[in-house]
Amino acid sequence: MRARIIVVDDESDFLDSVRRGLITSGFKNVHTEIDPTKAAEIIESGNIFDIALIDITMPGLSGIDLMMTIKNLQPRTECIMITALDEARTAVDCLKRGAYDYLVKPISKEDLISSINRALERKRLLDILDLNKKKSIPKLNNTAAFAPIVTRNDKMLRILKEAELHAISDAPILITGTTGTGKELLARAIHKASLRASHSFTPINMDALTPTLFDAEFFGHTKGAFTGAEKERSGYLETANKGTLFMDEIGNLAVELQGKLLRVLQDGEFLKIGTSKPSRTDVRFVAATNKDLEVLMARGKFRKDLYYRLSGSWLHLPALKGRKDDIPLLISQFLEEFCGPSGGDIDEKAMSMLMTYEYPGNIRELKSIIRSAVNLARGKMISTRFLPAQLVKKAAGLNRAGQTPGKPVRTLADLEKTHIVHTYQSLKNNKAQTARVLGIGVNTLRRKLDAYGIQ
Repeated sequence: MRARIIVVDDESDFLDSVRRGLITSGFKNVHTEIDPTKAAEIIESGNIFDIALIDITMPGLSGIDLMMTIKNLQPRTECIMITALDEARTAVDCLKRGAYDYLVKPISKEDLISSINRALERKRLLDILDLNKKKSIPKLNNTAAFAPIVTRNDKMLRILKEAELHAISDAPILITGTTGTGKELLARAIHKASLRASHSFTPINMDALTPTLFDAEFFGHTKGAFTGAEKERSGYLETANKGTLFMDEIGNLAVELQGKLLRVLQDGEFLKIGTSKPSRTDVRFVAATNKDLEVLMARGKFRKDLYYRLSGSWLHLPALKGRKDDIPLLISQFLEEFCGPSGGDIDEKAMSMLMTYEYPGNIRELKSIIRSAVNLARGKMISTRFLPAQLVKKAAGLNRAGQTPGKPVRTLADLEKTHIVHTYQSLKNNKAQTARVLGIGVNTLRRKLDAYGIQ
């Protein structure tokens, strides 16, 4: 999402200076207006802004009157008032009437950007709270960023909207979900919807970072820092500066390395191997895992402080079996990818089997199935004979033991689901009581209910 900002001031030089400062700081959607009355007309015509920077003293319509007009028509627009006079009474009056902040000229670029970022963070949190209360799902503002994620499922659409709201912040994000649900795809979409979109998206498999490799790969090293260090090398924190660092499989990072990562998350500083002078990085951290971090914390395998630092903004992707209405859309997308713009074709029986399958490997597994079917069909319509034999057997009601339909062996996952849902419903959908009875964390229960498609 791109923050939409309107700046209203009767000094053209000030407007030009603020506009340049905002654009160089990554805010591309900036509208400036020298006439407060015209600014009010723009607001009244339905133009929506996230932030309004308003000079208090202007000819004609006063800045406070303009602010009141904006707050009446667009309550979610955060107003930052600007004045040349440092008067406590005026500042208090502005804040009482609904202004977010009050800045006194001359304003440094750092103070201005800091105030805007704080206002956007407040707006983001309020919008997320509002999203959770609404039955209808607001449309995405940045559809291009999320276009690769194909869905019509209400739960997924709500997750994408929340992800868009998180994108405007620099706070770390934790994405959870079982293998193959599209965690990296969502992380890339968040990056594209953020103010960091013009900089790099750097994915890292944290499971591959052993204790001996972590410092060199993450922090980099100087020339001669150790045997074999023939030249200086930049680590991930340096190469990803100004961009997004995606830490996949964060649950597999060794405990002894988690403290090093936490320090970077807290203060943005790190030490290259071979130097005692700290370096700074400006990176947006997005982490993902298919593990239950609460269980890992209980076992002493994941630091609580790192968990709390990462999970302030938390998105959980449901399993494909919880969003089966997306299967035809995904199949259509994969057919177009593997067969070209005209796409391939699939018969009714094969589609029916694909709709009933559980997909333990989620979207990744469905994509592999369609790729294999396209290769086998060689331009023909995809029928059941081109689908994996195991899938066909399961769809026909057979299991590996060759039992007849109607007497399938229930999996542990199915038994767990039945027990959790029964307990939850018997306790009148009280999550806190259910979690206590089951002996699991409330967040763990919430993720499982999401995966089952239960609100």
